[in-house]
This record gives sequence, structure tokens and C-alpha cells, in this order.
Amino acid sequence: MRAVITVIGKDMVGILAKVSSCCAEYNVNVCEVTQSVLQDMFAMIMMSDVSNCSVSFDEFCEQMATLGKENNLSIHVMHEDIFNSMHRI
Repeated sequence: MRAVITVIGKDMVGILAKVSSCCAEYNVNVCEVTQSVLQDMFAMIMMSDVSNCSVSFDEFCEQMATLGKENNLSIHVMHEDIFNSMHRI
């Protein structure tokens, strides 16, 4: 099962490291990453494999949201099927 992780916020050192470390902590594999910085705003999308996640998907989503709040970032995790459905016309 794959999930899309989005991260938006003010650019600062270590965002990618913090998010990927949290993924590693829960045995979530980061498959692909794209990121950009527009002036002082950071935007990142990660495709991740949550098949071997050590906690439930909902708990992983909550942990990532908490990480976002602690770092003044917006972090959302969405199942790939939901993401794809939202972007179909």
C-alpha cells in the first residue's frame, strides 16, 4: 500500500530529515521525493510505501500531523487511491 505525504511550510533547515526520520521510525519506506522552495516557502511531496508500517495507518497519519504542528508545518498523509480519486476528472 502506498501513501502520499505532503509537507508545506516556511523553509528551515532539516524539514526533509525530520519527515524522513519519522517515516523510518515507523518502518515506512520513502520511494520518491520532490521538493521546492518558493521564496521562503517549502513544499514537498513524498510517495511512500506503508505496507510494513509498524502502527496503524491512522496512527501514522496522526504522528505525522503532530510532527507538523510541532514544527509549524502542514503535513498530510493520504492513501494513494484516495489521492488518485481526488485528481480524476
